Amino acid sequence: MKKYRAISFALALALTLTTAPALAKTPKPTLAEIEAAKKVEAAKKKAADAQAAKLAAANQTLRSLTAKANAATALYVKAQKELAIAVAAARAAAQYAAETAAAVEEAHRVIGRLAANAYIMGGSMSDIEPLLSANGPQDLMDQLSTLSTLGTKNSIALERFKAAEVVARAAKKAADDAKVAQQQATDKVAAAKKVADDAKAEQAKEVAKLQKIQDTLMRELLSARKVRTTLEQQRQLALLEESQANQAEQTPGQKSVWPDIGFKGRSTIRTTQVQRDKAVAFAKKQVLARKPYVWGTQGPNTFDCSGLVFASYRAAGLNWPDWDRLNSALYSGYTKHVSLNDLVPGDLLFYSYKGTISTIHHITIYAGNGMMWEANSKSKGLLYSNIYSIKGLMPFGGRV
Repeated sequence: MKKYRAISFALALALTLTTAPALAKTPKPTLAEIEAAKKVEAAKKKAADAQAAKLAAANQTLRSLTAKANAATALYVKAQKELAIAVAAARAAAQYAAETAAAVEEAHRVIGRLAANAYIMGGSMSDIEPLLSANGPQDLMDQLSTLSTLGTKNSIALERFKAAEVVARAAKKAADDAKVAQQQATDKVAAAKKVADDAKAEQAKEVAKLQKIQDTLMRELLSARKVRTTLEQQRQLALLEESQANQAEQTPGQKSVWPDIGFKGRSTIRTTQVQRDKAVAFAKKQVLARKPYVWGTQGPNTFDCSGLVFASYRAAGLNWPDWDRLNSALYSGYTKHVSLNDLVPGDLLFYSYKGTISTIHHITIYAGNGMMWEANSKSKGLLYSNIYSIKGLMPFGGRV
């Protein structure tokens, strides 16, 4: 992997120094180097895919645990509501029992007064005494034979008090039992909720760990892919250079440049080197994509020579009214003229039939190291070529 990073770094360094007057030719990686880079990329992809599968499984488990935790939370909330109801019922039953006890106590006092009255009227104290010592309505009911002497109304009252007290005591016991059972259920559900929440939290940590590994593997995969792509592009450009150099050698007079007879352009420029580099990168991308030449077009799928120039600088951020679609001759007056010795990547080059502005017929984008990006012709398409591979180079470049 270090070997390919070193190759990638060397390429980046070479590309940033294209303004130097004399650099070595574009390196031409071997097919074996490209194959090795492909294998590294494939291995990284395999590892990333395997990790992605683990991450997907972990996420699925997390979703399942989240559902269980949510269900446990719902049961816990329900149990808390039921416990609140049971507590309220126990309180109500206790209150009812207290009210009944108070009523029975009042009944004792009433019976005491009745007994006293009966004695005063000539009754026997021995008959009344059990009533005075009665412990609640049950004892009183056991003395109904005696109570009959006190009147049916009082007997019925005591029977009602006895029944109410029995009901109240039963209700309180049931409510207290329900409260205990509900408290136990609430505690149990709370424990289950804690287990579910803890499992969910642990799984979330596992997912985060796996995601971090996946992110690292994806970065490594992208790095390996970039190395492989860079090597392929280097080889492609080197082959283009060789092809164009051979063509230039076989065509006499290609290195002749028209004399400068005082041509004038703009006095200012509108771009930074960053923008010019973006324009070069755009033109390079179109050439490497092998897009065809079609006269009068400016992309995105086909270009002619001035259309490629227009689209490249538009991609670099120039828009109307600072930038417009012109023909090759007009672009020569629309840019600042610079010496061919002072060319930087992104400068425009012009080709003329007779060495005059009016006979300029072709325009290209300087790539550095004596090379250019151009939309050449219908038969040749878009090319990376030597700046002297076309006859009639004008003695200046145009800086946008």
